Amino acid sequence: QVQLVESGGGSVQAGGSLRLSCAASGYTYRDYCMGWFRQYPGKEREGVATINRNTDSTYYADSVKGRFTISQDTAKNTLFLQMNNLKPEDTATYYCAAAIGNCPGSFSYGVDYWGKGTLVTISS
Repeated sequence: QVQLVESGGGSVQAGGSLRLSCAASGYTYRDYCMGWFRQYPGKEREGVATINRNTDSTYYADSVKGRFTISQDTAKNTLFLQMNNLKPEDTATYYCAAAIGNCPGSFSYGVDYWGKGTLVTISS
């Protein structure tokens, strides 16, 4: 059972930066696809970025390319999302996610584990 705990959310003005962290524990398989998703009120969760735990290959949603960077410290089992040049439309609850296996190069895959989420609010 993988446990995921997010931190780093908060409120900043447009143009600012935030860094989200996700502390993971309980890995039992060799390959995991780690990712960040976000959810607007009343909407379905959407993919933001993924990273292969073993290869570091990444994938981003078009809306965040060039502004967000996903990374990981595998020794510390921690996932990061560096968010720069934030916009009001980035306001959402951000979730850390883990799926057994390699990332498919899209967001169309089943997530096996979710964190509880952290709220990011961007004011204009």
